[in-house]
Amino acid sequence: MPSADRRVQPRRKPRQVRAELTRERILAAAAHVFAEYGYAAGTTNRIAERARISIGSLYQYFPNKDAILAELLVRHIDRGTWEQADQLELTPGSLEVTVRALVRDAIDNHRDDPQLLRIMMEEASLSRELLDAIDRHGRNRVGQVRDLLARHPDVRVRDLSTAAELIVTTVEMNTHKIMADPQTIPVEAFEDELVAMITRYLRGDQ
Repeated sequence: MPSADRRVQPRRKPRQVRAELTRERILAAAAHVFAEYGYAAGTTNRIAERARISIGSLYQYFPNKDAILAELLVRHIDRGTWEQADQLELTPGSLEVTVRALVRDAIDNHRDDPQLLRIMMEEASLSRELLDAIDRHGRNRVGQVRDLLARHPDVRVRDLSTAAELIVTTVEMNTHKIMADPQTIPVEAFEDELVAMITRYLRGDQ
């Protein structure tokens, strides 16, 4: 795993409600500023102005805009928990429905502003929190998918752990790419093709 960039570590972890609210205002303002102006022009001065705080107050929480962007990406990743996984009915003939639920959940978790999503993908530096979030999300997602594969009667792959890793990586990487630039392929067509590909793989179709 790549090492963390210490320059993007948040400076202050809020312990009081007021401080937490200020931190939330900074992050909300940064999301708007980055989406509106782009990353290069999305300065800390603009973020502070949008959050209606002084630049000195902003620097009490984050050392630079790189740290702010890294925190926005941490939150984006942590929102990606597949909460409906345990509610699926794993009955014979339902494999395509199960796979579609997985793909659609990933798509729904990436319906942020395409400009902001693209900036997070291309510009975010690796903070310790971000590396931990990536690892945590990956392990949780792969574990969920492996559990579903193990219990679904239509799955024919032999190595469930490898299959789960491949599926999660394929869904996450392609969803990030498409949702950051939805004009390349219609989202509905992307969903249908990805579902069909993964379903055929899991059924062992030749």
